[in-house]
Amino acid sequence: QVQLVESGGGLVQAGGSLRLSCTVSRNILNFNLMGWYRQAPGQQRELVATIRSGFGSTYYADSVKGRFTISRDNTKNTVYLQMNSLKFEDTAVYYCKVVNGWGNEYWGQGTQVTVSS
Repeated sequence: QVQLVESGGGLVQAGGSLRLSCTVSRNILNFNLMGWYRQAPGQQRELVATIRSGFGSTYYADSVKGRFTISRDNTKNTVYLQMNSLKFEDTAVYYCKVVNGWGNEYWGQGTQVTVSS
């Protein structure tokens, strides 16, 4: 059983920063893709950013490009999302997901990010 534990969410003023962490119970080198998603109230869950194993290529949604940075620390089995210049519209529950080579997906429980305007 793979478990993901997110942390780092909270309340921040617009323009501020937060760093989310997602610690995985298995070696993250076992997973081809790791990513962050978010879901605002009344909205569908949307992709925020992904990072692949190997060379670590990244992808960002247009709405966060230039403000958010996804990274990973293989020694800690942790994926990070550094969020800068936060906006009110970034308010959401943020979820971490990992995908293994068989296409199995594992999700964390989510962490709330609230940006006050």
